[in-house]
Amino acid sequence: MRTHLRMSAAAVSALLALSTLTACGGDSSAGDSGGKVKIMVGGLDKVIYLPAMLTQKLGYFSEEGVEVQLLTEPAGVQATTSLVSGDVQGVVGFYDHTLDLQVKGKQVESVVQFSHAPGEVEVVSNKAAAGLTSPKDFKGKKLGVTGLGSSTDFLTKYLAVNDGVSTDEFSTVAVGAGQTFISALQQGSIEGGMTTDPTVAQILDKKLGKVLIDMRTPEGSKQALGGPYPSSSLYMNTDWVNGHRETVQKLANAFVKTLRWMASHSPEEIAAKMPADYAQGGKELYAQSIRSTLPMFTTDGVMPADGPETVERVLKAFNPNLKNAKVDLEKTYTTEFVKKTG
Repeated sequence: MRTHLRMSAAAVSALLALSTLTACGGDSSAGDSGGKVKIMVGGLDKVIYLPAMLTQKLGYFSEEGVEVQLLTEPAGVQATTSLVSGDVQGVVGFYDHTLDLQVKGKQVESVVQFSHAPGEVEVVSNKAAAGLTSPKDFKGKKLGVTGLGSSTDFLTKYLAVNDGVSTDEFSTVAVGAGQTFISALQQGSIEGGMTTDPTVAQILDKKLGKVLIDMRTPEGSKQALGGPYPSSSLYMNTDWVNGHRETVQKLANAFVKTLRWMASHSPEEIAAKMPADYAQGGKELYAQSIRSTLPMFTTDGVMPADGPETVERVLKAFNPNLKNAKVDLEKTYTTEFVKKTG
C-alpha cells in the first residue's frame, strides 16, 4: 500500500499537465474542480459490479457532493482501454488489470476493493457436460469469455494451466455476457465458458447448462485459485488520484456506504433498488442471482490480506508479459481512502 507525500500546488499542476499529455488523467477539469467524474463499468447489469449502480440509486454520490456519470462496456478489458485513453477517470472492474497495466508502463491502482472473490462461474452446456468435467478437459474446447484479455479470459487460462492444459490447446471466444453468452451456449459455438450472475441464474433456470466451477464465494475462490482473489473494484490512474484526492475520498465514502448497506439488506431489497431491466429473467430470479453472488463482496472496501499475492501468482502462471516481470504490488492498490470513511 502506497504512502502519499504532500505536494505543492505547482507540483500538482505539473503532475496534472503530465497526466493529460500521457492520456492517463482524462478530463482534468473533472473531480475537485466541480465537473463530472466519469466511471466506466465492465457491464453495469452484472451483479459483480452491482455497487456502481446501487450507489447511484441510493443517492450516496449526491450525498457526498460528487457528480458521477456511469458508463458501460460489455467487458472489463474495454473499460480499461477507456481509462488508459483518458475517456474516463475511473473503472469499476477487476483488480487484476492493475498488475497487467503496470508491466505495460501504466500506473493504475484500486482505491475501493468491492470483493475478495471473483464472482465468476465456469459453466458447461448440457450437451458438452459429459466430456467437460474439469479444467483438464479444456483441451480442444471452445470456451466463452466476455472479451479477449478480460479477467474471464485470465481466469480461464489459469484454470487450464493449473490443470496441465496449455493456453494453445484450447480456444477462448469473446461472447460477452447476458443474452450473447446464452445464445453462444445454445448454438454450440462454445461448449462452456466463464460468466457471472445474472447470466448464470438464467442458464440454470432455462436448463441450458450446469456449473463446473463456482467462484462466487471466498471458499470457492480458495478452492479454485488457492486463496482470496480480489476482483471487482474502483481503480483509477495514480496520477489522477494524486491530483484529485478530495474527490477520490468522496467516491470512497459513497462506495463504502453502499457496501455496508448491502451487508444489512436482503437480496430482494437490493434488487428492488436496481433498474427494472436488469431483472431480465424476472424479479425472483434476479434476487436469487444477487443472493448467490453476495458472499463475494467486502463490507469495508479494504483489500483482503494476501489477495494481491494470489492475483500475481495466478497471472504469472500463464501471462508471458508478467511471468518474469517484477510487479510492485504496493503500487497496485491503496487502502488510504477507505480507511478514512466514517
